[in-house]
Amino acid sequence: MRKAKLLSLALGSALLFTATVATAQTPAPPPPAYGLPITLDQAKKVMAGAEAEAKKNNWPVAIVILDSGGQIVMMQRLDNTQWGSSDIAKEKARSAVALRRPTKALQDAIAQGGVNLRFLSTGFSVLEGGIPIIADGKIIGSIGVSGVMSNQDAQTAQAGIDNLK
Repeated sequence: MRKAKLLSLALGSALLFTATVATAQTPAPPPPAYGLPITLDQAKKVMAGAEAEAKKNNWPVAIVILDSGGQIVMMQRLDNTQWGSSDIAKEKARSAVALRRPTKALQDAIAQGGVNLRFLSTGFSVLEGGIPIIADGKIIGSIGVSGVMSNQDAQTAQAGIDNLK
């Protein structure tokens, strides 16, 4: 009976390991392609949504919206926001549009350590709060938010994107 339990445990562990390895080797889907730049009207909607979320939570943040070519379309710094947050928000937005992924992906990679620490030397922001803006399956720009905790910055940015829909 004991041998059967050990055999069953070993077989279960082997299956779990095999499934984990197979999942780990599944390539990630490619990031969305770039599209036409975000329009001023679209950027205003994104900014309004982000600003509303920040004000609702009384978060002093800087909000930057870039187009698909990485150029500033809009920037706001809410009252009582530290001025350094403006540069950080711009870097978060730049990183998100340049790398075609949320900056949280880099933050999570850094947290894993190992070879992922190389991202620290790339010149891109590794702080959560930068998110690509996607319309019709294409990246039209990005938003970067800074001023509070990184997850709150991301919450503010996502509220802006959600306001576009």
